[in-house]
Amino acid sequence: MSVGVPTARSMGSSFKEFGLGLAGGAVYQLAKSFLGNGILATLAAPLLAGSVIKGNEGMVISTVAGFEAAQSLGLFSGGSSSGGSNSRGEM
Repeated sequence: MSVGVPTARSMGSSFKEFGLGLAGGAVYQLAKSFLGNGILATLAAPLLAGSVIKGNEGMVISTVAGFEAAQSLGLFSGGSSSGGSNSRGEM
């Protein structure tokens, strides 16, 4: 990782990544609203969003959306996220 002066090429690449993320998020939200709030929507929306966007970007969208789905299903409810004195700083 390095820090440098922005160029037209790097800004164009960043804009492309932003657009792909925006498209993936739109597909995710459309699938979620179409399928409802049940477990089917929670599982199918990330899969659909990741399959529409191809390549590494689709994989990242599926991974992040899947992690969010796992949280909404309560799979990570074992730890306390309230920041109390017993919290060990886990996500």
